[in-house]
Amino acid sequence: MSGMARPRTPRRMSPQRRREHLIEAALDLFTTTGPELVSVDDITRAADVSRALFYRYFSSIGELRVAALTAVVEELSARIADPGGDGPLDQLRFALNAFLDVTGRHAKAYVALLRSGSVVASGDTAALVDGVRNLIVRLVVERSGVPDPSPLFLMTVRGWVALAESATVSWQQDPTVPRDQLVEWLMGQLIAMLAENARHEQVPAVAF
Repeated sequence: MSGMARPRTPRRMSPQRRREHLIEAALDLFTTTGPELVSVDDITRAADVSRALFYRYFSSIGELRVAALTAVVEELSARIADPGGDGPLDQLRFALNAFLDVTGRHAKAYVALLRSGSVVASGDTAALVDGVRNLIVRLVVERSGVPDPSPLFLMTVRGWVALAESATVSWQQDPTVPRDQLVEWLMGQLIAMLAENARHEQVPAVAF
């Protein structure tokens, strides 16, 4: 409400809560500004703390970026790992919607994670991205019911993950395609890719 003062940040916090508060401030800033453009001064203003206090918890803006991006990845991993449906197709649909929810809320941070040439790119951020990709591959394999996936099957699933990743980034930047249509399209792409793989390997196609 206009005319009302914005509540001040509590002065007394546990060390863990203070660290979380700084990460939350960073993520709030990342919703409108790319992580590479956010400075220590931006964080301290948003969190209503001094620079000295900031450096008590993080050695640099780079360390805070990694911590904030880790928080995004942890949320993403937790959401997509939730079965969220009775059958494989429902579970896939639920996971794709969860993926779009989290990446949409943290779009600039997510894009920064994927841009290998960005300021935020590092061995740590590459490991975060690979961790999410590997988790999605594992979940798709588990929910497909294939007990012993072949190298070509795994290659197919990884190719679909790359497609889903690229499509998500494009959609976040230009969401002209209805979200439900995007989800169903991505599901159809996976089914079609696995059917083509089954044809090459001369095995029954996965029945989602």
